[in-house]
Amino acid sequence: MSQPQTGDSPRGLAYALAAYGLWGVLPLYMKAMAHIPPTEIIAHRVLWSLPIAAAVLLWQRRAADVVAAIRNPRLLAMAALTATLISVNWLIYVWAIANDQTLNAALGYYVNPLFSVLVGATLLREKLSRAQLVAVALAAAAVAVLTVQMGRLPAVALGLTLSWGLYALCKKSLPLGPNQGFTLEVLLLTPPALAYLLWLSVNGQSHFAAGNLTDTLLLIGCGPITAIPLLFYANGAKLLRLSTIGLLQYLTPTMVFLCAVLIFGEPMGTARMIAFPMIWAALAIYSFSLLRGAGLARRARRGGTTHRAQ
Repeated sequence: MSQPQTGDSPRGLAYALAAYGLWGVLPLYMKAMAHIPPTEIIAHRVLWSLPIAAAVLLWQRRAADVVAAIRNPRLLAMAALTATLISVNWLIYVWAIANDQTLNAALGYYVNPLFSVLVGATLLREKLSRAQLVAVALAAAAVAVLTVQMGRLPAVALGLTLSWGLYALCKKSLPLGPNQGFTLEVLLLTPPALAYLLWLSVNGQSHFAAGNLTDTLLLIGCGPITAIPLLFYANGAKLLRLSTIGLLQYLTPTMVFLCAVLIFGEPMGTARMIAFPMIWAALAIYSFSLLRGAGLARRARRGGTTHRAQ
C-alpha cells in the first residue's frame, strides 16, 4: 500500500512550480488569440492535447488502463462528466481573457480552494474548523461586495469556481491515474471537437491554416500549453505534501492577477479593492489552518512512532 507523502521532494517542487508558473502566464498566450472564437480554441486544445497525452501513456506503458476504462460503461460515464466540466471551465476562462475579464478569472481561482472546503463540508460531511468557517464567510462576503457593486453575480468568477470545484470533486471518484484520466477525457472530447473544426473549415470560418501562420501555430500550441502543465502537476503532486500543494496553488491566480493589472491594464475599481483583500485574508486564514493541521499530524505520527519504539 502506498504511504502518504511525508516530505517535499525537490523534484516534486520543481514540477509543481513549473505547472503553476505555466498556468500563471497562460493569459498572455490566450490574449494573443483573443480574435479567435473561444469554442474554436477549446476544440484545438482538445485535439492537440491528445497526441501528447497518448505519447506519455505509451511511454509509461499504461495505455491498457484507458482501453479497459472504455469498456467499462460506468467509468466511461464518469469520465464523460469530468470531460464536460473541464470543457466548461476552459471555455469560461478563454472567454474571460478575450473579453477583459482576467481579474474575475483570478478571483475565481482564488475562491476555488475555499469552495472545495465548502463542498467537503456539505457533500462529504467533512467537519470545518473555526478558521475554515471564517475563511469561507470572508470569501462569501467578498462575492457579495462584488455582486452589490456590479448589480449581478460575478458570473465569470463563480463559473470558474463551480466548474473547477465540481471537476476536482468528480475527479476524486474516477478510479484512474491522473495521466490516464486526462487522456480518457480528451479522447472522449476529440470526436465532437474534430466535427466542429471540420464544420468551421467547410463553412470558411476556420482560423487554422487559413493564411495566417501565426494563428495556425498558436492553435497547434494549444496542445502543449494544455497537456504539459497538467502532466507536471500530476507528477509533482505525488512528491509533495498536501499542505505544500495547497499553498503553491495560490501562485497561479496571483500571476493571473498581476497580468490583468500590470499588463492588460484592467481597472481594479472600488469593489475589487475591497473584495480582493478580503479574499487574500480568507486564504491567509485558511493557509494557516492548513499548515497548523499538517504540523499537528506530523507531530502525532512522530509521537506514535516513538511510542511504538518504546
